[in-house]
Amino acid sequence: MTNTPVVFIHGLWLHASSWQPWLDLFRDAGYEPIAPGWPHEAETVEEARAHPEMVANIGINDAVGHYADIMDGLGELPVVIGHSFGGLIAEKLLGQDLAAAAVAIDPAQIKGVLPLPLAQLRAGLPALGNPANLHKAVSLTKKEFRFGFGNALTEEESDELFERWTIPSPARPLFQAAAANFVMHSQAKVNTDNQTRGPLLLVSGMEDHTVPDVVTRSTLKQYRDSAAVTELQQFEGRGHSLTIDHGWKDIADAVLDWLKTNGH
Repeated sequence: MTNTPVVFIHGLWLHASSWQPWLDLFRDAGYEPIAPGWPHEAETVEEARAHPEMVANIGINDAVGHYADIMDGLGELPVVIGHSFGGLIAEKLLGQDLAAAAVAIDPAQIKGVLPLPLAQLRAGLPALGNPANLHKAVSLTKKEFRFGFGNALTEEESDELFERWTIPSPARPLFQAAAANFVMHSQAKVNTDNQTRGPLLLVSGMEDHTVPDVVTRSTLKQYRDSAAVTELQQFEGRGHSLTIDHGWKDIADAVLDWLKTNGH
């Protein structure tokens, strides 16, 4: 019997290598984990910073198709675990029956989610603040990262994570998500009514500015017409950095427990 494959999908402004502690933990737990980057993402943080144009203009469906192709070569349906926009991508892949189960950690808002808290607006401003950014890759400043990711951390830890993992990311997905409720065939649309899909876990950091808890709770409500397993776990005192900061293992252990409980 082969070990279950797990595909980790990061969100905007983090490099795929930021999943390394999770890969080690899941491998030790008996899974076959991989963390492929987004389309055209450079192999290293340094290279990604040096060539932002490589990822400019990539949209949600570009990323979904990219991961679907990777998953198609795994031989069996994987578990998909995504953070932020990676969470939205994981939801889309699960809704398309391309994954056995999915975990969406602080997932970007899908079509149908209406709350738009001020903190979320501010966190998205580095990209959304200039319409010309639509076709560009955008970087965060240390201060912007502190607000959007590291607000529940010490400034020292936030700055350390910023230096270690941040890369320029395409602004297009943010524009797509922001306009989703006004676009009939939005790429941020997820098949939330799928009755036969695998189980889905939504994870919310209660102090998250980029994807506030009210947004994740609203995402949960979008699945109310599906009989498939859909659950929410909330973590007190955690911000958007919850997958990479000093408390990452609390989240990872909870995800492993949930997968085991749900037969994966």
